[in-house]
Amino acid sequence: MSWFSSDRPERRAEPRRGVNLAGVVVASGLEIGCVIVDVSDTGMRVRLSRNLSLPEQVTVVEIGAGLAHEARVIRRDGHEAGLKRAGQTRLGGLVPARLTQAREAWLRAGGR
Repeated sequence: MSWFSSDRPERRAEPRRGVNLAGVVVASGLEIGCVIVDVSDTGMRVRLSRNLSLPEQVTVVEIGAGLAHEARVIRRDGHEAGLKRAGQTRLGGLVPARLTQAREAWLRAGGR
């Protein structure tokens, strides 16, 4: 079987969509730039701007859309991390207190 063969079974429950979105990963005491490289209905893969160990729970700020994706880190591989999304919230306007750091990171990154 070839590495690029279409008969290779997909292990994910939902199909992934390749994207190239600017983001910021936020956690307690942590704020690091990232690129969101693919998404599915329940997860996403991010490429960090540097090799860094992430805590188990993070928030990924999607800068262009003004969204905060609360997520659990399920896979780490160098500069990349696979995340299982737990929910998403718009950052324009009032946000829950747990997302204050994410909203501030979004505003610093040019979100409006």
